[in-house]
Amino acid sequence: MKEVNYFHDYGKIITTLRQSGAFLTVKDMADKINVMTIGWVMLGVMWRMPMLMVAVRSSRYTFQLLENADDFTVTFPFSGMSKELNFCGTNSGRGVDKIKTCNLLLSAAQKTKTPIIDISSARHYECRIVQATAMDKERLSSQYRHDLYQDDAYHTYYFGEILACYE
Repeated sequence: MKEVNYFHDYGKIITTLRQSGAFLTVKDMADKINVMTIGWVMLGVMWRMPMLMVAVRSSRYTFQLLENADDFTVTFPFSGMSKELNFCGTNSGRGVDKIKTCNLLLSAAQKTKTPIIDISSARHYECRIVQATAMDKERLSSQYRHDLYQDDAYHTYYFGEILACYE
């Protein structure tokens, strides 16, 4: 795999998110692994470090694992994974092994305990969790609360320092 700058071809990352999403993978301290589809990501600089921030609702199984993990990986597939992304975004890891069901291949990451989803045409980010912040619904725009949070299942933002980025 070829190392790339985390911000390289940012437009391709945004297009992938908007069209199909990305895979968020986490391995907790008890070695439980889950993958989910995410569409809400921020990529940039925070605390002078390259960061990837992912938003995960507290109602998700992945949230439970992230709360007991040191790191996570995000894989942006550039083609051919829409069926798997859809499945991983509409089924809970509480009741189904999404990795097995979707025939996803895991590979050891370079710098994190959490593996990557091994896809030939993809960008992989390995991230160390440096901050987790629960949303404050009282400070969120009332329009967003109404449009996006009718179920009161708010997100926690996980800020991950990017340790490795490659394709």
